[in-house]
Amino acid sequence: QVQLVESGGGLVQAGGSLRLSCAASGRTFANYAMGWFRQAPTKEREFVAAVSRSGLYTNYADSVKGRFTISRDNAKNTVYLQMNTLKPEDTASYYCALGHAGSISQQYDYWGQGTQVTVSS
Repeated sequence: QVQLVESGGGLVQAGGSLRLSCAASGRTFANYAMGWFRQAPTKEREFVAAVSRSGLYTNYADSVKGRFTISRDNAKNTVYLQMNTLKPEDTASYYCALGHAGSISQQYDYWGQGTQVTVSS
């Protein structure tokens, strides 16, 4: 089983920034796409961003496009989510996932346990 561990969440004011990290175990990290999803209380899990195996291609939900940036460092087995201009509606638990790209959760095979992001207004 691949282990994914998120970090970097916290409490920030609206307009602030956070960078989330997700460290993965295993030597096959570079063979998979990575994604970020989020889930707010009482809401369904939603797609945030994804990055291809090479890191050259990215995809974003419309709600975060222009504010969030996903990237990866295959040498470190780590994927990042830089979040700028945060809004209260970004408040959620954020999960990284390893799989085969796409914007639906069924396309991913392994999941981290999440890190909480809270944006105050």
